[in-house]
Amino acid sequence: MRSIWNGAISFGLVSIPIKLVNATENHSVSFRQIHTADGGRIRYRKVCELDGEELTADEIGKAYEADDGSMIPITDEDLAALPLPTAKTIDIVAFVPLDSIDPLQMGAAYYLVAGGPTAAKPYTLLREALKRSRRVAIAKFALRGRERLGMLRVVGDAIAMHGLLWPDEIRSYEGAAPETSVTVRDAELDLADTLMDTLGEVEMDSLHDDYREAVEELIAAKTSGEETPAQPAADAGAGKVIDLMSALEKSVRAAKSTRGEEGEEGEGAAGTGDGEDAEVRELRPGGRRKADAKGGGGGAHTKAGTDKPKSAQKKATSGRAAPKKAAAKRTTAKKTAAKKTTAKKSSAGGTSARSSSSKKTAAGSGASGTRGKKRASA
Repeated sequence: MRSIWNGAISFGLVSIPIKLVNATENHSVSFRQIHTADGGRIRYRKVCELDGEELTADEIGKAYEADDGSMIPITDEDLAALPLPTAKTIDIVAFVPLDSIDPLQMGAAYYLVAGGPTAAKPYTLLREALKRSRRVAIAKFALRGRERLGMLRVVGDAIAMHGLLWPDEIRSYEGAAPETSVTVRDAELDLADTLMDTLGEVEMDSLHDDYREAVEELIAAKTSGEETPAQPAADAGAGKVIDLMSALEKSVRAAKSTRGEEGEEGEGAAGTGDGEDAEVRELRPGGRRKADAKGGGGGAHTKAGTDKPKSAQKKATSGRAAPKKAAAKRTTAKKTAAKKTTAKKSSAGGTSARSSSSKKTAAGSGASGTRGKKRASA
């Protein structure tokens, strides 16, 4: 790896020679500007606005523009003469817990490479000290003409440094949060928790840039003269106002389907109960349907006892016509009536059994009394 800076880490009285190398690389596909009429490259020329003369890099310097528009020339010699103790040193100033660093401050990442065999021992010492303390080092260093703030942490067997923004470079979040007062219900939070649990964790190495791959396929097709690959259309429903609860329920089911858990049902958080499927409906003007309000779970319909195959069940829950829905409701009503009839018979049977038992007990008591009277008369 090519180093972009050479210097040393100042760790108290310990000095560790190191080289700074980039820890990241850019894989984005870059484009050139062209003249659409003939495909010629568009190039920029650096021209002086006073005399119109095109300049080379050796003829270009730097200056600070004052408030009145005048230019104050600043030379490299002027900057080199400034007292900058961190010009060739990464000066560690403190050790702090990692969670005390605001991620908003983090910038470019670098690896610190030990500068030769003599740097191996102090480099390892600093790495192991950081690892055992479970803290990170805050340091100052100079790069590309300005002093910067950095954070040193352990990555594997190496020490990495993240460039940090200065605290006064972080803008306030005021104005970013919604100004409208919003109430979030517990049921909505429960569904959000269910969705997060369903999505679970991910191996970061498995994530990749789909857009870059699509661009590369497009370029390869144009280069070989083949037909350009068709890209999937954007979601037509994007930006549509829908019922939040229904959207969460639908997201949970989609996440489970993606992870191969299509046969499992959501737990109580979705409000559908065991063995139930939820029908997601869009929010209509005037509020949700009365049936949804009664169901309390985004329009849940009980489907227990159905012997249809899964494919038929999916079709039934996704897009039935009105007559089929009415037939399903009548079937559900018949099943409910049958259950009630069975419950009544069971109740009647229980009452009859208890009555019969009472009669037998009374008869037994009478017989016992008769035998007692006969013995007394004898």
